[in-house]
Amino acid sequence: MSIRPVLEARNAVPTMEGAGVHLHRAFGFHDPSELDPFLLFDDFRNEIPAHYAKGFPWHPHRGIETITYVLSGEVDHADSLGNTGRLGAGDVQWMTAGSGIMHQEMPRGNASGQMHGFQLWANLPRDLKMTDPRYQDVAAKEIPEIIDDDGTRVRVVTGEFWGKRGPVDGIAADPQYLDVFVPAGVKKTLPVDTYRRAFAYVFEGQGAFADASAPSGVLLEKEVMGEEVNIRDMSGDRTLIRFGTGDSVTVQAGEEGIRFLLISGAPLQEPVAWHGPIVMNTKDEIRQAMSDLRNGTFIKPAH
Repeated sequence: MSIRPVLEARNAVPTMEGAGVHLHRAFGFHDPSELDPFLLFDDFRNEIPAHYAKGFPWHPHRGIETITYVLSGEVDHADSLGNTGRLGAGDVQWMTAGSGIMHQEMPRGNASGQMHGFQLWANLPRDLKMTDPRYQDVAAKEIPEIIDDDGTRVRVVTGEFWGKRGPVDGIAADPQYLDVFVPAGVKKTLPVDTYRRAFAYVFEGQGAFADASAPSGVLLEKEVMGEEVNIRDMSGDRTLIRFGTGDSVTVQAGEEGIRFLLISGAPLQEPVAWHGPIVMNTKDEIRQAMSDLRNGTFIKPAH
């Protein structure tokens, strides 16, 4: 067993998107090779309706897949193909934009006004950039949850984990998307395929990941395979953890436990040309997409 070292631990950055939605961005619009095949990750969490109610009005996507996971509140969605729906707490939507789609996403708070969800963008490989768009809407009850003997809970959105397989399938990046809770004081090692890029995003409680870097340098110690491994300062809410290579991730939960997403996928290692919500391989393909938008030919007939 080889524990993945932590290459970086950093806080998500406040920003605004759509028609004025206040959110925190963990990564995106910088170096697309950093977490290839993933391009962007946003945490949209708020208790003030004015900071999210105007939502994400009609906008285009091409060449990517978007993964929306709702924890509280709801998201109403509609698209240029005539699809409509509503995502509630615990639900997931995996949208393959492919050759092009126009859609909108409008968040609504729960009875207390709270709204919380995540959106991840995954790149599509060159040969699937212009595939037909499709949706996979997955209800919370369809997502398997595993409870280990020590109280660790894992919801398996996609990929295979501890003998369970998530309901989302046919995704180009062949990802593993897990929602993990580790109880207070528990040390847990979770397997991750060696050939995938991987990151964790902490959104509740706190914990320490093996070899994590942190400014204050407080060390915890544990033994892995007979060798002493440094586990540094606790990572808390809205922290992105970027891992190096290995076949597992180790975390030591803090006093309140820790909940995080653990996401991994096979890197594409292809050129990236990026213009807002459109991600292709070349600048010429971006120019063609913008021309299609201007000419009203962005939405392509199904193959």
